[in-house]
Amino acid sequence: MAKKSEITPEIVAEHGLSESEYAIILDRLGREPNLTELGIFSVMWSEHCSYKSSRRHLAKFLTTGDRVIQGPGENAGVIDINDGDAIIFKMESHNHPSYIEPYQGAATGVGGIMRDVFTMGARPIALMNALRFGEPTHWKTKQLVSGVVAGIGGYGNCVGVPTVGGETNFHKGYNGNILVNAMCVGLAKADNIFLSAAKGVGNPIFYVGSKTGRDGIHGATMASAEFDDDSDEKRPTVQVGDPFTEKLLIEACLELMATDAIIAIQDMGAAGLTSSSIEMADKGGVGIQINLDKVPQREPNMTAYEMMLSESQERMLMVIQPGKEKLAYDIFEKWELDVALIGKTTDTGNLVLKHKRKKVCDIPIAPLADDAPNYDRPHVKTDAREVLEARDIHETQDYNDALLRIMTSPDIASKRWIWEQYDRHVMTDTVDSSQSGGDAAIVRVHGTKKAVAITTDCTPRYVYADPYEGGKQCVAETWRNLTCVGADPIAITDCLNFGNPERPEIMGQFVGAIEGMNEACHAFDYPVVSGNVSLYNETNGQAIPPTPAVGGVGLIPDLEKHMTLKGAKAGDTLILIGDTTGWLGSSIYLSEILSREDGAPPPVNLATEKLNGDYVRKLIRGRRVNAVHDCSDGGLAVTACEMAFASGQGMHIVAPTNGKTHGWLFGEDQARYLLAVEENSVNPVIATAKAKGIEAQIVGSVGGDRIKADGAFDVSLEKLRAANEAWLPNLMNGDA
Repeated sequence: MAKKSEITPEIVAEHGLSESEYAIILDRLGREPNLTELGIFSVMWSEHCSYKSSRRHLAKFLTTGDRVIQGPGENAGVIDINDGDAIIFKMESHNHPSYIEPYQGAATGVGGIMRDVFTMGARPIALMNALRFGEPTHWKTKQLVSGVVAGIGGYGNCVGVPTVGGETNFHKGYNGNILVNAMCVGLAKADNIFLSAAKGVGNPIFYVGSKTGRDGIHGATMASAEFDDDSDEKRPTVQVGDPFTEKLLIEACLELMATDAIIAIQDMGAAGLTSSSIEMADKGGVGIQINLDKVPQREPNMTAYEMMLSESQERMLMVIQPGKEKLAYDIFEKWELDVALIGKTTDTGNLVLKHKRKKVCDIPIAPLADDAPNYDRPHVKTDAREVLEARDIHETQDYNDALLRIMTSPDIASKRWIWEQYDRHVMTDTVDSSQSGGDAAIVRVHGTKKAVAITTDCTPRYVYADPYEGGKQCVAETWRNLTCVGADPIAITDCLNFGNPERPEIMGQFVGAIEGMNEACHAFDYPVVSGNVSLYNETNGQAIPPTPAVGGVGLIPDLEKHMTLKGAKAGDTLILIGDTTGWLGSSIYLSEILSREDGAPPPVNLATEKLNGDYVRKLIRGRRVNAVHDCSDGGLAVTACEMAFASGQGMHIVAPTNGKTHGWLFGEDQARYLLAVEENSVNPVIATAKAKGIEAQIVGSVGGDRIKADGAFDVSLEKLRAANEAWLPNLMNGDA
């Protein structure tokens, strides 16, 4: 009588594998897998780990440059910032876990992204985040905001790394699937970067950090599936973090990294022990043998399946130089962390697991890594939207009311309630944070006069309207943000959040955004060095707005020549760099005043962006300006208000020359900067711009205690500021 199969079609489906994928597994193994082996294939072939729908398109990105030390393919990207220093950084998603369990989902997102950075030898020096929530009036939004913000603050504050900036948007498209994207930036020595390739045979493999429990099992698979009405039942797949253990782990790893003991090191992130061991073996061209009885366990009677798929936090895998075992034990025991010799590298090319003296897994590495499925999903281009002319869009009859409504709208209103819960100044090197309206955060390289500038940005409504132009704009916006503080933009990381890639229209959004982003990267010599893809962000078939969040990093060579939007002084002249046509398609004005979300987004002329930005940076270095702010959401009016809030000075905006007041004040034309310039610099700034073929014009003045625009609004600065800052506290307190 034939033995009954352990693996049924139902079990295969429960593991997120298709019939065709299971057929490939049978072919690669030449036999049926056992449950542990099936679980390993399941997580390694999940979208979250294998990038099976995206990696052929990610290969289009510019990933190299003069300052790139390490591009995509490692735990994080590495760039050179001179003097033997390097910056290591990455952004990653924790969307699904944060929707199910907001505090722990967000907290472990912060912990995980820090491990990606310090795994490579860097001390984390700054955290950022990009958050998207549903409508403010949705029944779950306040709970999610409260939990996510508390989780980010609770973890980052306890570890002692400053959270220096980010962005927060609200839209009905995120009602059923919020986005929590975390970014970490670390400082390392350029000649002491640690990689994950487990090279060499017979080398000892060490497990360090926290014990393994049953939390997070199948987290990677969950992150690669759509939500439905029963998603709350997935709470057990959300990990639980311990920031105090993470702090110990950082110090212990950096101490061991100061020796020559480490051959390779890998964070146990998504898919835990499975992904870390397989990625190290694949990159090193070796096999790995692990005795699971040696794995430190938090719970009794754990199975091989549970240990391999657990996503318990604060754990690392290391390959150590033979003869250095005692050194590893001594350091991790000193820091009161678990440390265990659990295996060795081999020449078999297989992952071999033993548990309770039995071999429970013996599968080749290749099908789990580079030979994983690589799909060319069908995709269709997003239909082009109609270009809306300002003259054809209804002009408000009450500009005071319009300005107030825009400045208290969800995306424009102050997020002080959020960022005051984050420690922005721990480590004492935060020069300026971007939470209070600035364009980019500035963090000093400790003990030097140079600094890194950091920003995150994305305008999902533009990407939804036109993925290609919207993708260009995401990259251009971060480039402008870094330019505004006087930094030389160097490289980006990204977090590509989209819906179900099996739907051609969603895959079309993804492909279009990547192609637009890549064109901008080439135009600015601004490569992608790390990132993350998060797909299947939808609930009951309703996808999120396409959200390719971009994190940019730049270098300020001399902190004496940096810039913020706080320095505008009474008597300064406001100069606008860049051309204004009054573009209102897909704008904040259209959505907040007219309740419309139609129209093509503003086009992005990359040559103009480069020309204008390089000029603004030159003005900053030449000390020709007192304050700089880029024009983006809400146009000139919002830009002026934010500069007024930061400087404590009123603003007077002159009347438009073309009579299109709403387009002049609220149009969202790209490649524009608002400058506050002292009187003796006005003519040189404008004349030099004109000589370079750059549009530059006087658009107002600084001073007084009111925000005014000729023929439009005239409101009290303090009244407007108070309303802008009150919106979010009122929402969270139930007063909105």
